[in-house]
Amino acid sequence: MSTADESPQETFISHLVELRSRLLKSIVAVLVVFLALAPFSKEIYSLVARPLMHALPVGATMIATDVTGTFLVPLKVTLLAAFLVALPWVLWQIWAFVAPGLYKHEQRLALPLIVSSVVLFFAGMAFAYFVVFPWIFHFFVSFTPEGVQMMTDIDKYLSFVLWMFVAFGATFEIPVVEVLLVRMGIVSLDKLKSQRRYVIVGAFIVAAVITPPDVVSQLMLAVPMCLLYEIGLVAARFFPKPDADAVAGDDVKA
Repeated sequence: MSTADESPQETFISHLVELRSRLLKSIVAVLVVFLALAPFSKEIYSLVARPLMHALPVGATMIATDVTGTFLVPLKVTLLAAFLVALPWVLWQIWAFVAPGLYKHEQRLALPLIVSSVVLFFAGMAFAYFVVFPWIFHFFVSFTPEGVQMMTDIDKYLSFVLWMFVAFGATFEIPVVEVLLVRMGIVSLDKLKSQRRYVIVGAFIVAAVITPPDVVSQLMLAVPMCLLYEIGLVAARFFPKPDADAVAGDDVKA
């Protein structure tokens, strides 16, 4: 970081240099993991496709309507897997860049929030993969009309899976958002408690918009949203907004 006698321009340039260094380290980490996983790209895609393949009738397969689909789609899945594997290192680089500019009380809150955000996002993805996908794929297959064979394109399947991963991963971040809102003084804990009925209605509206048009998948998103909202209310009790005197006495940058 910059010293006290550096000019604002020199400080800005030093920050840019450090940011570039952190970004390069993150990109290199993702690429290294990707190269290590690339030989297993077919197996990784088969793992992602397993929920649908188990739901399809015996003998049914997926198809590739694009000439390059059989090559590019497994690589896309592998790149996503590489990013997830390297995510702790990427987040560490982000933390190392921003931490020196934070006050001590902000550092004590930021690191646990970053870790919990990653854990909750992974939990959301796992919930979608192990719980939601088997249910909704069996539901879709059960409604296949007689004489019609369900043959999903692998690229469209990947798009659907990624969208569901992002939707459920983001949904599981609700407790972190609540903690931040209370900690920053934007919303009080009592105010969040009083909004329960609106949150329940909003959860079902959001679930109806971002999930497939079936009741099962909508419930599987709306119900966790309501439960996570309650978990966030409990967590927010342990991270109240600090009073001004405490902040003034503790606001020392590392």
